[in-house]
Amino acid sequence: QVQLVESGGGLVQAGGSLRLSCAASGNTFNYAMGWFRQAPGKERTFVALISWGGNTYYADSAKGRFTISRDNAKNMVHLQMTSLKPEDTAVYYCAAGRFLVNESNVYPYWGQGTQVTISS
Repeated sequence: QVQLVESGGGLVQAGGSLRLSCAASGNTFNYAMGWFRQAPGKERTFVALISWGGNTYYADSAKGRFTISRDNAKNMVHLQMTSLKPEDTAVYYCAAGRFLVNESNVYPYWGQGTQVTISS
């Protein structure tokens, strides 16, 4: 069983930066880790993924602004977000699973989410 706990959300002005972290407990060896987000009234959408070996994938909205990274020794995943926009406002969720895909329904393990609010 894998448990995930996110941290690092908050309220920042447009153009600012935030670093989200996800602490995993349990065996995540060879697991893909990802970040998804859900804005009010909208579906949960893919943001970024990282494989066990460090290969990364981003949604178009995140490319060039967000960076996903992981520390396998510490069982941690991070999402560095820069040049934040009001449309980035959402609850951000960390996910873990065996398959490196950008569809949320594939991931069996989820954190509780952390709120990110970007003011204009």
